[in-house]
Amino acid sequence: MLSRVHFFSFAFTPQSTVPRKKHSTNPNPVDLLPPFAGGGRLAGNGVAGSTDPSSGLEVMEPPALPDVLLEEIFLRIDAPADLARASAACVAFHRLTTDPSFLRRYRSLHPPLLLGFLDSDGHGLQFQPHDEPHPYAALSRAVARTNHFPFEDYLPRVAGFQWCLWMVRDGRALLGCHSEDGHDEEIVFPDLAVCDPLARRCLPLPPIPDDLLASVQVQKQRLDGYDVALVPSGEEDEDGTSFRVIARMDFTEKVVAFIFSSNTGCWGAGESISWDALSLPRGNLALDWNANYAYGCFYWKVTNMKRCLKLDISSMEFSTIDLLPGFDMNLFTIVEAGKGRLGIFSLNSNKTSLCYCTIRQDGGERSDRLDLGSKIPLPVDHRYIISAAYEGHIFISTYQSQLSGYQYQPTVGAPARFILEAKTLKIERVCQRLLVGHPYFGFPPSMSQRRI
Repeated sequence: MLSRVHFFSFAFTPQSTVPRKKHSTNPNPVDLLPPFAGGGRLAGNGVAGSTDPSSGLEVMEPPALPDVLLEEIFLRIDAPADLARASAACVAFHRLTTDPSFLRRYRSLHPPLLLGFLDSDGHGLQFQPHDEPHPYAALSRAVARTNHFPFEDYLPRVAGFQWCLWMVRDGRALLGCHSEDGHDEEIVFPDLAVCDPLARRCLPLPPIPDDLLASVQVQKQRLDGYDVALVPSGEEDEDGTSFRVIARMDFTEKVVAFIFSSNTGCWGAGESISWDALSLPRGNLALDWNANYAYGCFYWKVTNMKRCLKLDISSMEFSTIDLLPGFDMNLFTIVEAGKGRLGIFSLNSNKTSLCYCTIRQDGGERSDRLDLGSKIPLPVDHRYIISAAYEGHIFISTYQSQLSGYQYQPTVGAPARFILEAKTLKIERVCQRLLVGHPYFGFPPSMSQRRI
C-alpha cells in the first residue's frame, strides 16, 4: 500500500498545469498517470492521435509491434484454422501470414492437417471429405466443394488410355497414363505428370530419353516391372515449388533408378546394378508396388522373401536389408520410428490385428532386431488392409467383403477407415465410409502456396 501511495503522489501533476473541468471534486484517473515523453498522456478510452476530452491533452500514438514480433506470435498459434482467422483481421496480418518465408517456417513447426482423401475416377481428381464429428470436417467439405481437377483441362487425351492417380505427397499428386482396360500386352513405362490440385496447376513430365537408357545398357531390354514415387520435399525446396520423382525400372538382368528434378526439367540416371549383385533371383522377381519411405530411402518388399530392396536417394544406390521372421510373407509398411530406427507395421494372418516391430540398420546391409513389439488390437467385427503411410501415420481400411469358403461374404460392421499415429500408436476412426483415395495432407487454402 505504501508503494502504491508513493506512486500516485509521484505521478500526480499539479492542477495548474493540467486543465480540469470546473467544480470537479474527483481527479480524472488520466491525470494520475505519468506523462509520456513530450508531455502527453494515454487516455483510458482514447484513440491514437486524438485529444482527451476531459484533459484536453493529445493522446500519443502507442508504438506498433514490429513485424518480427508479430511473426513470432503467429508462429505460436498451433491451429492453422485459428491462424487463418487472425490473417483475416487486417491487411497487415494477412501480409505477414501469407509471406512465403513465414509459411515455410510455420510448416516446419506445425504438422499439416489431414484435409481429406484424394481419388481419381478416370476423368479427374476428386476430394473426399471427412465425416462428422471429425474436427476438420467443415474445412474438408469446403475443400471438396471448391476443388475439382478435370484431367481434360490440363493433360493430353490419348485414345485407349486414361490418367490415374499414383500417389500424393506434400500437396502434390503424381499421375500416370495407363491402358483403360488395364491389360497391356507388355509392360510399358507410363507417361507421368505432377499436379497441384488446390492451385490447379499441372506439369507433364518428359519421357526418359533413349540416350539415358542407353547409358545404363537397358534401351533394348524387356521391362519386367517398375514403380514411381514423389520424393518428400526437403531443405532444397526453398520456394515450395520444386519437386523430384524417382523411377525404379526392373529388367531381366538388373534394376535401374532414374530421378526427375523440376529444377532442371530433366531425368538423370542413378545406379544400375544386377540382381546377382543384390543376391536376388533374376527374372520374375515380384516387388511390392507400394514404395515405403523413411530417412531418405525408399523400400520395396521382395515377395515371399525376408528381404527389402532399398534405394538411398542421396547416393541413388541400391542395397538390401534383412527382415525379421514373420514379416517375409506379409505386406507391410515402413515408417520413421525415431533415433534412426525403422518401424515396420504388418497385419496378422487373420487381418484382425496389427503387428509392430522396430529395426536398426547396420551399415545399410543388414538389420539388428531392437524390439519385436506386440500386436496392436484393432476394432472388432472387421478385417483390414494397410492402405497407406503418410506423414508419420498408418492408414488402415476395412475389407468390403471377406472370403468364406469359395464365396465372398459381407463383413460384419460398417466400412470405415482408421488412422494410427506411428510414434504414439494411438488409433482413431477418421471416416465411416469405405474410401479408396489417398490421404491428402495440407493447410487451409488461404495458407497454401502453389506447389508447382
